Amino acid sequence: MSRRTNLPITVAARAIVEEPGRTIPALAKRLAEAGGITRTLSTVRRLGDPQDGGSEEPSLNGDVEIEIEVEGLDEEKLARTLHATPGVRAHRLTRALDRIFGKRVIVIGGGAQVAQVALGAVSEADRHNLRGERISVDTIALVGEKEIAAAVRAVADLPRARLLVLAGSIMGGDISVAAREIREQGIPIICLNMVGSITEVADLVVSDPVQAGTMAVMAVADTATFELARQRGRRY
Repeated sequence: MSRRTNLPITVAARAIVEEPGRTIPALAKRLAEAGGITRTLSTVRRLGDPQDGGSEEPSLNGDVEIEIEVEGLDEEKLARTLHATPGVRAHRLTRALDRIFGKRVIVIGGGAQVAQVALGAVSEADRHNLRGERISVDTIALVGEKEIAAAVRAVADLPRARLLVLAGSIMGGDISVAAREIREQGIPIICLNMVGSITEVADLVVSDPVQAGTMAVMAVADTATFELARQRGRRY
């Protein structure tokens, strides 16, 4: 199974809603009735939090600011739906994150290796983004089989994630199990040449971390001619 890369146009908005337990489900229902599919819906902040100058203990039933992304609707229809939903006190249109940050390359592993992969990935992303792409690079340095395996599994749940790079000196066991799981969900994996069974699971094994980052971005860029499928199983 492969992830869709050409997703429908998404529109987005932020809204202030009261009684979120009632208003948010009603809003999702109205958006569906209007022909939209809610891609993401998250609570940005609770109005009245101490950092906003509010009370010490904000009520769970108080006003909240939400961010919503919907596909299948245009901005005018999204605005009309928000305006017509009881409990929505205010709203403003924004831009969907896939139109701002675009596709994401995720890099997980040891700090030194992650930094070098990021060097190659960011440099290559800059080259493609100048030509109209939107590719962002997200990194996290982790230690421990349990911690890395949990992070690998979570990549499948990250919005806009298109490829995972595993950068470290030794990875295997539950990390390899997690890698197989997310590959089955359509997330390809590039890993560094390292000790452990992860090299038997990854789509591509690259010795040079800077080159691994470069190839990761090329694999997801529409403005590149590099096809990961044709390199699958190779080592460089």
